[in-house]
Amino acid sequence: MSIKKTAVVTGAAGFLGSHLSDRLLGEGYKVVGLDNLLTGNLRNIAHLGNNPDFDFVQHDVTKFIDLPGPVNLIFHFASPASPIDYLQLPIQTLKVGSLGTHNALGLAKAKQATLLMASTSETYGDPLVHPQKETYWGNVNPVGPRGVYDEAKRFAEAMTMGYHRAHGLDTKIVRIFNTYGPRMRLEDGRVVPAFIGQALQGQPLTVFGDGSQTRSFCYVSDLIDGIFRLSQSDYHEPVNIGNPAEMTVIEFAEKILRITGSDSKIDFRPLPVDDPKVRQPDITLARKILGWEPKVSFEEGIVNTVAYFKDFLALNA
Repeated sequence: MSIKKTAVVTGAAGFLGSHLSDRLLGEGYKVVGLDNLLTGNLRNIAHLGNNPDFDFVQHDVTKFIDLPGPVNLIFHFASPASPIDYLQLPIQTLKVGSLGTHNALGLAKAKQATLLMASTSETYGDPLVHPQKETYWGNVNPVGPRGVYDEAKRFAEAMTMGYHRAHGLDTKIVRIFNTYGPRMRLEDGRVVPAFIGQALQGQPLTVFGDGSQTRSFCYVSDLIDGIFRLSQSDYHEPVNIGNPAEMTVIEFAEKILRITGSDSKIDFRPLPVDDPKVRQPDITLARKILGWEPKVSFEEGIVNTVAYFKDFLALNA
């Protein structure tokens, strides 16, 4: 009988971390989930409570990470990830991107494990190149309010590549574009839960600027599939994972109103500082090296997500 490999997921109680833990368990891994629950929530992993292959450790990864036994794979996903979070938690965001990444890499080095670092499309800033290829270096304001997240992730990428080059560590970097699905926080400030929550509760949909800025939305199961494939590859440079289907924010608002059957109005607000005008991944590289591209249609994904938030609101009424 073969011994199961062990994967560590930092940020395991978060939106992506919990879905990633599900996928790894499904692939036959034992999973150790770490989270300090700053923005994660135990309800996201409550269904794993009786799974003998899942262990949860409440731990702040900006502190030294020491785990017993062998570790084969580490997924560093711990970080506030929505604007409302990282604007309220700027120091914690910078620390988890720097100290947290250092500690995760230190664990990978000690265990001779592979590490996959969750980066972000925000490394491209407000891009001057469209769509965004991995070779684009970005247009980031390091001292703007969003810089605490953008630069934490850019530093984390640099440190990950530093460990790969200096120590020969097997590392991967995924640049994650807008992702949505069940287990997102209703109040996390991102456009999908914001619009769905407002539509379901009969509130005005808050659109910043004139709504002409574009976003690309990838369903969570597609994203996790791309991330898992990357973890099994021998590619070390950053890879975009996201859905290249682009739409304006106002188009997205209109689709949400139609799918939910809501008669909510649209409330236009001033555009936040450094809000990117366009966001669309070039996934040529992911198609080539991973054989990956998104499969879940926008309609199907949004219907699933709306159903999740309906249930959530009913339970918390």
